[in-house]
Amino acid sequence: MKTTYKPVLLAATAFLAVLLALQWVRKPVENPPVTRPIQAPAEVTAIFRKACYDCHSNETKLTWYDKIAPVSWLIAADVEAARTRFNFSTFDSLAPADQQGKLWEMVNMVAMGRMPLKPYAALHPEARLTGTDLDVLKKYVRSLSPSKYHDSTVVNQEAREFEQLQRETKTIHVRPVAANGIAYLPDYRNWQVISTTNRFDLHSIRILYGNPAAVKAAKENRPFPAGSILVKAVWNSIEEANGDITPGSLNSIQMMVKDPERFPDTAGWGFAKFNGLTLKPYGKTALFNTTCYNCHQIAEKNDYVFNLPAISPAKP
Repeated sequence: MKTTYKPVLLAATAFLAVLLALQWVRKPVENPPVTRPIQAPAEVTAIFRKACYDCHSNETKLTWYDKIAPVSWLIAADVEAARTRFNFSTFDSLAPADQQGKLWEMVNMVAMGRMPLKPYAALHPEARLTGTDLDVLKKYVRSLSPSKYHDSTVVNQEAREFEQLQRETKTIHVRPVAANGIAYLPDYRNWQVISTTNRFDLHSIRILYGNPAAVKAAKENRPFPAGSILVKAVWNSIEEANGDITPGSLNSIQMMVKDPERFPDTAGWGFAKFNGLTLKPYGKTALFNTTCYNCHQIAEKNDYVFNLPAISPAKP
């Protein structure tokens, strides 16, 4: 009997000794001061507090088992990453447009069942959100960006800008180049359209184009191969009281180029954005590529691409 249990006791003792030793190598979650918290109705902040604040704020509350290494190390890393995505304790320091974009991102993540994270919700069932919670969030975010109806003067002006862009981009000789080396491609308008979307929150219409390699991958519902190029034309929308929504002035041209050799640190994707009629490149240094990639990480299941159309199951 002693011989049978001795190896088990030794293994258990060694395990406990290692576990105890790990507790001396802690990476605690620190809570910096709350400086500019989100300003929202009480019912909205209550939802965020129960589902999001433990990771996305400077008010993280840990249970006793969250503080045991090595689990505590994983939690500390998750909280650190979550705070870089958005932080409710400093949320009001963002520009209004950035706040709206982040809030719509949150709503979409909740609607898709991706937030709160399933492992977190399993350990914290009180954090699960209901359909009513989602409706409250949607109503709040919509209220931040009410419809803006345009008179005939604005409609005509934006129509002229639309026509001007069509003429000028056809005769462009010097192509703008982003800080990471990606150049604007005026020929994208001859490519196939993959999808169209309307961002009501940002009052913009988006048309996603793809080169042949990208279109083939989208049709086959598989990751985009090297050489794929996606171009999203973002137009400020003209909204009229009768319900018509049409493209007006150009907001930006956004590009994604799949080149794993050039962009190994961002899942093989290079990003670029050219703003307005002048197509001014966004980003002063190549580091903006990482910023774009961080935003696109929530679309990892779609190879980091937003606005892909729903793919119908293949017929038998």
